[in-house]
Amino acid sequence: MILLASIAMTQLVALASPGPDFFFISQVAASRPREDALKAIFGVTLGVFVWALLALLGLNIVLKQLPWLHRGIMTLGGSYLLYLAYLLMRAALKPIQMTARNATAVKQRFFLKGLLTNLSNTKALIYFVSVFSAIVTGSVDLSTKAMILGIITLETLVWFLFIARLFSLPKVKQKYQQYAPYIDGLAGICFLLFGGFLVYAGLFSAL
Repeated sequence: MILLASIAMTQLVALASPGPDFFFISQVAASRPREDALKAIFGVTLGVFVWALLALLGLNIVLKQLPWLHRGIMTLGGSYLLYLAYLLMRAALKPIQMTARNATAVKQRFFLKGLLTNLSNTKALIYFVSVFSAIVTGSVDLSTKAMILGIITLETLVWFLFIARLFSLPKVKQKYQQYAPYIDGLAGICFLLFGGFLVYAGLFSAL
């Protein structure tokens, strides 16, 4: 019970720290319909589930044996975040008036973008590996690991549902529409920093 509570508290603290997932979901919730925000949330939550599952299965052992794989994952993930930074900055500098057809095409990609946003942030994998290696010992049975995975996934889902609800309030949406270029630009800078760090770490840092 203490183990599960520790995992839950640690995950809550991690979720409360702004990162690519937070900026992505808050931006979608403030600028798009509720349906799009839900797709983004489900995508991010699936990404968290994947990273947590891989960490519980011992992916850290594989990465220690194959450091080039770790570097490759970080470089590719950082590159995708840099791509998202480019899209956000382009939107901030030159807002695009979307047609109904374009809006539909974009809507269908929110789940995938949410998933890729999370999976591209390989700091999430490092976080899970670090937490599990410190808290989850080899004596933990399969059922407990399943409960840990469930807690992390559910906690992530509930947290981002709350964030989306907060940023979808009418007053927040109104403010976003008013300052959209500045907000998108700020989010783009944040993605640029996150992505740049991962690419640098993947190419030059010793693992």
